[in-house]
Amino acid sequence: MERGGWKDFLIEIFAWWRGNTWGTRLWLAMNGEFVGSDDSGNQYYRAKKGSKVGPNGYERRMVVYAGGAADSTTIPPGWYGWMHYRTDLLPSEDTYVAKSWELPHQKNLTGSPLAYRPDGSLLNKGERPRVSADYDAWSPE
Repeated sequence: MERGGWKDFLIEIFAWWRGNTWGTRLWLAMNGEFVGSDDSGNQYYRAKKGSKVGPNGYERRMVVYAGGAADSTTIPPGWYGWMHYRTDLLPSEDTYVAKSWELPHQKNLTGSPLAYRPDGSLLNKGERPRVSADYDAWSPE
């Protein structure tokens, strides 16, 4: 056993939210066909031809997240569309070229120290900046 020994081994078997489980690895080995990966290192699979279709009548599609944590916000828009059956064209086969004003995809940072905190947010500086026509609270004189 490498890394953490038996603890990591047992977590990999039972804790699906931490990444690949043995059930996922077994399904991918028996039924999965690798179709591509994205810039984040996520790997995408679909059922081999002739395999059972998913419960919705479509081929099964899976993603193995890079880094272990199952975080769907790391899936870029092209792969998101493929995973949700909006297109059958793989992003790696698509001739799409990003516009000059489009920013590269990044995961959702909400809840992390890198999250956006506008002026006036309690998590920013805790104090709202004054503006020229600001409100003055009424006080009895």
